[in-house]
Amino acid sequence: MVDFNDTREQAAWRAEVVEFVEQNLPEELAADQLYAGTLGGLHRGNLSKERREELVKTWRKAILDRGWIAPVWPKEYGGADLSTVEQFILREVFTEMHAPIQSVHDVGSTILVHGSEEQKKQFLPPMVRGEIQWCQGYSEPGSGSDLASVQTRGVRDGDDFVINGQKIWTSGAMTAEMIFALVRTDAEAPKHRGISYLLFEMDKPGISIRPLGQMTGATQFNEVFFEDVRVPVSAAVGEINRGWYVGATHLDFERSSIGSAVGFANRLNDLIEFLKAEAEADTGRSQLGRHEWVRLALAERATETTVARQFSNRIITMQARGIIPNTEASEQKLFSSELHQRTSNTGIKALGPYGMLYDEDDERTPQRARWGTYYLATVSETIGAGTSEIQRNVIATRGLGLPRG
Repeated sequence: MVDFNDTREQAAWRAEVVEFVEQNLPEELAADQLYAGTLGGLHRGNLSKERREELVKTWRKAILDRGWIAPVWPKEYGGADLSTVEQFILREVFTEMHAPIQSVHDVGSTILVHGSEEQKKQFLPPMVRGEIQWCQGYSEPGSGSDLASVQTRGVRDGDDFVINGQKIWTSGAMTAEMIFALVRTDAEAPKHRGISYLLFEMDKPGISIRPLGQMTGATQFNEVFFEDVRVPVSAAVGEINRGWYVGATHLDFERSSIGSAVGFANRLNDLIEFLKAEAEADTGRSQLGRHEWVRLALAERATETTVARQFSNRIITMQARGIIPNTEASEQKLFSSELHQRTSNTGIKALGPYGMLYDEDDERTPQRARWGTYYLATVSETIGAGTSEIQRNVIATRGLGLPRG
């Protein structure tokens, strides 16, 4: 059964979080947050980069003082020992009130599940404090959807692995201090074995980075090259040559996206209000009222957003029972990423020809090119973190028990 309603305790907790946001979130940051999110590495808000960073730093400090950066983690690692449901309510309220969610990378939760005590103490508290930025070394030029076919090699040399190879689509590699990477440490083992999950510094000799331009105009993605990079064997999370299963846990966390549905609702409601206002003012920047398909498409997106929220409710119910979602995470990822594309597509079409304007400072451009940027940025949604085809395979084989091939 899926739980839909707050208990008395949960309602009290929700009220506490609302009060905290009302007292601590600057109004200008909340307004600017409308233009944050999945924009392919770009930010379209009115605030300057410096001003936004200043406000986010103050906001983050307020959250950090309460242990809400990693709320379900134990206090000894910088968390608040909250329940999974309390964490969900926290993020739900933040998203509804346009408060920036400050959290830790999913690698932290993976370390919490599979890491040694030494690794937890070394990496988790600094991660919560924001002292370490991480990037992910999974995909390779020949290993994307078939991630288990990674060819980046780690050859054992005493207490070290000597790593050679290449990773691609590595978000944030230019600014990251650390990387977690899937590396083939036993070339003779079957495909899903012989892989180790390694943590190591990005400033090691032999690592080079090349940014990749995106059609949004950002350079969020990168290629990362490894040439005789020495990494201690102790950097492995979990067992040597069993890193595929550690990496799979990470993907389950990444794909669950329990807070995304609230963001969908915010974005859609904001679009609807904008279209209504523009239609009433007859600016030409709204197709609402001119074409029946616009109303029908918005209604369909609203229905789908409600469905996405039920996916989130299902996953949070599982996590509250101590279960790491697997097939369910793939269902959520598949539905949410394709919904994001449909919503962006609906938005840019509903704005008419003006939706294609991309200069955020042009007064004719609707919402500072927010929807044009979404449209371009969401193309990769059905590729990143596992393609839609991979998610369907997971659902078919693991969820429905269908045969392979």
